[in-house]
Amino acid sequence: MTAVRHTEGPDAGAVWHYGDPLREQRRLGAGQASVDLSHRPVFSITGRDRLRWLNDISSQDFASLAPGQPTAAYILDAQGHLTHVFGAMDDGETLWAHTEPGHAEPLLAWLQRMVFAARVEIAEQPDKRLVLPAGAPAPVVVDAAAVEEVLGEVRAGTWAMEALRIAAGQPRVFLDTDEKTIPNELANPENNLLGPATHLAKGCYPGQETVARIYNLGRPPRRLTLLHLDGSAERLPAVGADVMAGDRVVGRMGSSERHHELGPIGLALVKRQLPTDADLVVDGIAAGQQVLVDPEAGLHWRPAAGLGRR
Repeated sequence: MTAVRHTEGPDAGAVWHYGDPLREQRRLGAGQASVDLSHRPVFSITGRDRLRWLNDISSQDFASLAPGQPTAAYILDAQGHLTHVFGAMDDGETLWAHTEPGHAEPLLAWLQRMVFAARVEIAEQPDKRLVLPAGAPAPVVVDAAAVEEVLGEVRAGTWAMEALRIAAGQPRVFLDTDEKTIPNELANPENNLLGPATHLAKGCYPGQETVARIYNLGRPPRRLTLLHLDGSAERLPAVGADVMAGDRVVGRMGSSERHHELGPIGLALVKRQLPTDADLVVDGIAAGQQVLVDPEAGLHWRPAAGLGRR
């Protein structure tokens, strides 16, 4: 099994593919392949107050988190902008968490500043690794010595994982977002209204006022969209490239990859008012939209049991 690794970008050093990326995608989608995510930093939070404390400072409902249940959370600033993200799973005594490569230091520094009198301890875990086992719904934290055993024989690289993620309309923070992003712009009917990291009925947390106001009354300034890119292009657009409609900049390009069925696809944040059938060009590559976030979000009423229109 020959591993081809990333040489640059946030996943530098990680296995991009093992020689057959499209087959790896099919196997990963079928729950038959594992992914080595050892490049993602792992940390832990212990102490009797850990879930209550995280519930108070993040966008997620940690107060109701059951042992063994995977989750994700955003840290927002006072204006509701995304500043940090982490995935986590609690085992009843310790919350094991991971975040994006290159972002652990500022996240842990922020968490430390927020401890105050809470009975929690935050620690880096350099001897732990992150792995997505075959068939698992989310990555797990394992001892470094156990990585090879957990991965098994059938593996997929990050190419496969990213292609499936993009096709599912799941944004990756810091690639598919910028400093202005609010959770409402990432809303997707297939990932729980405001995404898997934002809970709408858990009470106050930093940035909650903005999220709730736009959810209930207003329409977010931008919307996440899935772009189908021109397959004749030999390259993919750069992260952060301008999305153009004619001579107008109408959005920001995020991550992209070649999917085994859909071809080259990517995620972008575009202006809410942009017509969904507008012809677009990104980094010199023609693109068409597949709507993920309703352009009219905010004109709907949302009863507790589901969605509805006025």
